[in-house]
Amino acid sequence: QVQLVESGGGLVQPGASLRLPCVASGRLLDINVMGWYRQAPEKKRELVAVITNGGHTNYGGSVKGRFTISRANAKVYLQMNSLKPEDTALYYCSYRDISGYWGQGTQVTVSS
Repeated sequence: QVQLVESGGGLVQPGASLRLPCVASGRLLDINVMGWYRQAPEKKRELVAVITNGGHTNYGGSVKGRFTISRANAKVYLQMNSLKPEDTALYYCSYRDISGYWGQGTQVTVSS
């Protein structure tokens, strides 16, 4: 089993920045992918960004150039800049090796 603990969400104004950390613990394998997904009300969960244990990254189209994902071992970080109201969503940390795991989610609200 793997446990994921997210933090860092909150209410910010458009144009602001936030950093979301997530820590994975438990039975972790060397080869894995960690990342972030988000789900807005009445919308499907979508990819924000993922990063492999080797540092390869993939971003969702709407966040490219504004968000940056990074990791240090079992910790993954999402730096979000130039936030827009459409970034408002519940952000979920993910970990995947031979199985997939989700965190509980942290709310990000972008509003003036």
